[in-house]
Amino acid sequence: MHLRYSFRIEPSPGQRIALARTFGCVRVVYNDALAARKAAYAADKSRIATGVLARTVITEAKRTVERAWLAEVSVDALQSAIRDLDAAYANFFASVSGKRAGRRVGLPRFKSKRDNRQSVRFSKNGFRLRANGRLNLAKIGDVRVRWSRPLPSVPSSVTVVNDAAGRYFASFVVEVEPAEMPPALDDAGHPIEIGVDLGLTHFAVLSDGRRVDNPRFLRRAERKLRKTQQALSRKAKGSSNRAKARVRVAKAHAKVADTRRDWMHKETSRIVGENQAVYLEDLAVHGLARTRLAKSVHDAGWGMFRRMLEEKAARSGRHVAVVSRWLPSSQTCHACWVVDGKKPLHVREWTCAGCGAVHDRDLNAALVILAAGQADRLNACGGPVSPGTAIPPPARPDEAGTHPKLQPVATGRQTGIVAL
Repeated sequence: MHLRYSFRIEPSPGQRIALARTFGCVRVVYNDALAARKAAYAADKSRIATGVLARTVITEAKRTVERAWLAEVSVDALQSAIRDLDAAYANFFASVSGKRAGRRVGLPRFKSKRDNRQSVRFSKNGFRLRANGRLNLAKIGDVRVRWSRPLPSVPSSVTVVNDAAGRYFASFVVEVEPAEMPPALDDAGHPIEIGVDLGLTHFAVLSDGRRVDNPRFLRRAERKLRKTQQALSRKAKGSSNRAKARVRVAKAHAKVADTRRDWMHKETSRIVGENQAVYLEDLAVHGLARTRLAKSVHDAGWGMFRRMLEEKAARSGRHVAVVSRWLPSSQTCHACWVVDGKKPLHVREWTCAGCGAVHDRDLNAALVILAAGQADRLNACGGPVSPGTAIPPPARPDEAGTHPKLQPVATGRQTGIVAL
């Protein structure tokens, strides 16, 4: 399993200039390679091989007057731009063919020098870890790293990122072994499983009755963000003061994002550590983000919460499942399973028309999600259809199914199919 370990780095003024030069050269190589591939496809729908492309936009380009300055940076960083372009095209074709799940990935686009976030990746040939804790980057030098924890293994690559707030980070790719946690069992020895209903009034309501308050990091920082944005709007375009004001705005947003990410890590670690299985609802976040609740939905960060849960569960030997978004969890009674119809958002408690039970809207939804997740897991492909049903023998690879009016009969060593 590969993970990323990110650390803050502190390059010197000279190293910042060298990094800026590297960012620019990598961007130029990427754009040149993309332009060459677009031209080849427009001419005769051909594809330039990766080796030929690298030789054209890197090796031969260095010998020209227009691109002679490419020799001032590490060739390993320039080659990473070609690899990134190959990955971008691979993701596009996988998305078009349906092999890649999720939102549709578009064609690669040209990079702009006006992007507020710049990055460059170095492979094993482009960086070294010194004994004194410094990170040596090819043609940049030894950079100071703020080590907050040791690396579990030797990194295979490092990506240097300069974000919009002017901060520099080094992201190492390391290989780790999954560390399974001890099973989370109750007093009777049964695995602890929980359903989670995500919302805005409370960030999460758990099926055991616990509620996680919504911290609303963006809402709490809105006043400061508004002031910094107003100060930015008053600065003349293209001036140094406007550039400084833009950095102040970026730092304010980065603080909100960092605080939310830290809180998410703590909450997901607690939930994964206390439960053997966690069940969530597949929310249509992109659709909700186009409603009048868009700012609150983005501030909640439900997608980040789900991603962190799934990643930590995979490393810890836990189980995280997502039930269908079409499950009427807020309309179904968890006691008698009667669907009681739609209810407006201001209705926080309701009485079941079938059994007369009074339900808290969010807690009932969490209990329904828990039951639905357990049922889906029990009836998953390869498992029994219902409790106590024996698992049938696997089908032959050349037989997708058997017609109900056909039955197998033994004919010596082979099994034939005859019609009734």
